Amino acid sequence: MQGEFSHVPVLLRECIEGLAIRPDGIYVDGTLGRAGHSLEIARRLTTGRLICIDQDEAAIEAAKVRLAEYMDRITLVRSNFSAVGEILRELGIAGADGMLFDLGVSSPQLDDAERGFSYMHDAPLDMRMDRRAALTAHDIVNTWSAEELKRILYEYGEERYAGAIARSIVRAREDAPIGTTLQLVEVIRSALPAAAKREKQHPAKRSFQAIRIAVNDELGVLEPMLRGAVKGLNPGGRLCVITFHSLEDRIVKKTMQALAQGCTCPPDFPVCVCGNKPKVRIVSRKPILPGQDEIMDNPRARSAKLRIAERTEFEWKED
Repeated sequence: MQGEFSHVPVLLRECIEGLAIRPDGIYVDGTLGRAGHSLEIARRLTTGRLICIDQDEAAIEAAKVRLAEYMDRITLVRSNFSAVGEILRELGIAGADGMLFDLGVSSPQLDDAERGFSYMHDAPLDMRMDRRAALTAHDIVNTWSAEELKRILYEYGEERYAGAIARSIVRAREDAPIGTTLQLVEVIRSALPAAAKREKQHPAKRSFQAIRIAVNDELGVLEPMLRGAVKGLNPGGRLCVITFHSLEDRIVKKTMQALAQGCTCPPDFPVCVCGNKPKVRIVSRKPILPGQDEIMDNPRARSAKLRIAERTEFEWKED
């Protein structure tokens, strides 16, 4: 297992540059994780403040140790990042100067076999990022219909054998509940043709991704979070978002583009009547990708993409 304090966060230099940190500014790390990004932000603050959000209690507790030297300028909040606007209001913060969101499952969650995120270690089927949540991977695998299983496997995992895997799961659970990660791996493997089993990618990777996304409603909270984050930024404040798969990146890209759009009136209108103004300026037209050196040092960075937007002067009133 990777040592807790040897963790190097993904696209660290690019995120720090993208946030354009001011020593007296207010910043939000909406996905605390191992606190690698938070540590570098906090080091650059003097009179400023950093709000660190994570729904995982283990991440909050670990951050108290890793960020101990800088706790005079840090507030830890256990919550889902979709509540970022509410969190800022409760803390009495009118606006932040930058926000960072590093999406997806964090390294400690993957490395902790007991959490049930990994298809490489045997553990109870869980996959909850927030252990206070009711829905688990066990519930989905053992109670959802074949149609619902097929839908999430195809939509969230982009699994081309979604139907066969869903049917295999339903057949297997008729004998006894599927209780562990490796039991599920074998059920998935049994549904795949020989050619698929020989692929470089682990045969259960896409299915585990899909189930994890469904358990934590990762895609459902993404657009509201992005809009709430932009509302919570001061003019000129930066929003940095790291994604790790195409579904997340597509939502981030489309939401940023929608927020950057100005007048939507037909081109033959003599004057604007819609009143729509750009709420952000997109800083990185194309996603920023990790370099080969980073990928060699940290293979998990391979699929990472960073997008950056900057809040405009437009006063965003409630929709």
